Amino acid sequence: MPGARLFLIGFSGAGKSAVGRRATALLGWEFADTDEAIVKADGRPIPRIFAEEGEAGFRRREQEALRGMLDRERVVVSTGGGLPLDAENRRLMESAGVVVALEARPETIEARLAAVPPDNARAEGMARPMLRPGQGESAVERIAALKRERQWAYALAAWTIQTDALSIEQAAHEAARAWRRLGAAALHGGDSHVAAVVVGGEAAYPIVVGWDFLEAQAGQRFIGAGLRGRAYLICDQNVLHPYGRLVQRSLTAAGVEAHLFTFPPGEESKSLSMAARVYEWLAEMRAERRDAIVAVGGGVAGDLAGFAAATYLRGMPVFHIPTTLTAMVDSSIGGKTAVDLGAGKNLVGAFHQPALVLADVSALTTLPPRELREGWAEALKHGLALDADLVEVYESQADMLLALEPELTTEVVARNAAVKARIVTQDERETGGVRTLLNYGHTIGHGIEAASGYGRYLHGEAVAIGMTGAARIGAAHGVTPPDVVERQQVLLERFGLPSTYDALDPAAILEAMTRDKKVSAGAVSWVLLDGVGSASIHRDVDVEMVREVVEGLRAG
Repeated sequence: MPGARLFLIGFSGAGKSAVGRRATALLGWEFADTDEAIVKADGRPIPRIFAEEGEAGFRRREQEALRGMLDRERVVVSTGGGLPLDAENRRLMESAGVVVALEARPETIEARLAAVPPDNARAEGMARPMLRPGQGESAVERIAALKRERQWAYALAAWTIQTDALSIEQAAHEAARAWRRLGAAALHGGDSHVAAVVVGGEAAYPIVVGWDFLEAQAGQRFIGAGLRGRAYLICDQNVLHPYGRLVQRSLTAAGVEAHLFTFPPGEESKSLSMAARVYEWLAEMRAERRDAIVAVGGGVAGDLAGFAAATYLRGMPVFHIPTTLTAMVDSSIGGKTAVDLGAGKNLVGAFHQPALVLADVSALTTLPPRELREGWAEALKHGLALDADLVEVYESQADMLLALEPELTTEVVARNAAVKARIVTQDERETGGVRTLLNYGHTIGHGIEAASGYGRYLHGEAVAIGMTGAARIGAAHGVTPPDVVERQQVLLERFGLPSTYDALDPAAILEAMTRDKKVSAGAVSWVLLDGVGSASIHRDVDVEMVREVVEGLRAG
């Protein structure tokens, strides 16, 4: 059956190994190479296998290597140039994952192969016997002739990337995009709405992103994701109509008994006292562990419902239906649940992964303009810290995104969900450092929220100011190039986000930052940009310089 596997096919020199290794890093998977596996298992270099056993012997070993890789999940496989010519090899790859072809012109291939140093280990151990030119034949002619013979097999790939004008980084991003568009859907019966799949210690779950599909599909999707009992919907009063009732209708139509609990909107409801009210309601309704809790709304609904699900009856399934941009691209994905204390935000919580996330992007059309704008902060953060290609989309398509053009906005939300899913899959409980990168802009941002009493600034607005501060800190620390600081500033302004605060005491912000969850042994772990789409963690940032930056963020 289809699994989390990406097979790269194509002619020698198309870039399968280099692109595959980089795509592996982007997806957080492992890398495998059929040629390398053959040499490792047999102990002989490929030219010797050809000389002693002929091509037939090599192809037999090649298929054995491929079969051995089907036992692995979350793997990018670079294949030999002739491997897809065999029908059984094609069947194995197509049934086990996504097949992507890397294409290049013969002249490009010849130049790439000629650039491989003769003492390169791969050239010594895995030289390409099929590419030796015949008498009177140039290398380009030999490549072109053999490529013509194989082209029909490469053309059968599910996705093709023309690599002539692409860097390894660009081709790898495209390969990763192919997986997100085709592979994630394959894991769920070819469902084209599945933007990504989070694979964690508890289970794997899909993130479904589409436009105006919720009422028609929510109930059946819940059942498909394992709902067997009743559903307890938790939503704030602002989204009861239409979304709370809409989801309730969809569940009822699917034969699921559904009940609603509403709470006042705002961060104040994300509290232990409100969680206690949810517990009492669930007890009155005689909720059982086989039932499910459904979060409908923004980040507060997701946190409150997720926290209740993680703790009531020692754990109940939870489903997320985010209706804000922040929740769609960030907070509904990854299993973080929490409530606030007077001492700080999100201090009492748990990791509790959902069974399903359903993001109907058309819900964004009902948001007040300010709430929509603040959601773009988290989306911009994903691009700035983790995906340079997304930043280019934001820069070139800002007008269409701000107007919520359906197709483009749905695609961008899906890509953001895939970024978050990739990071969570690599570092589910934020122990490996990778997930910490998602906190870009949040250290100062959380300080601003706490210092303002969680009322003056929306979360995304505070994060935008925090990203401005983090960029300035990064520049002063010598890691963030000035042009990156400028590009970020232009983006924040284009999406109507603030870069300064007012009416707050910088000392209060700095004091609140010392209580942040990212503080360890008294030191803040700062996420700083190395470039667009690239971030790293720093614990050696000068405290006095941070104070000056935070004071400099004050308007006027």
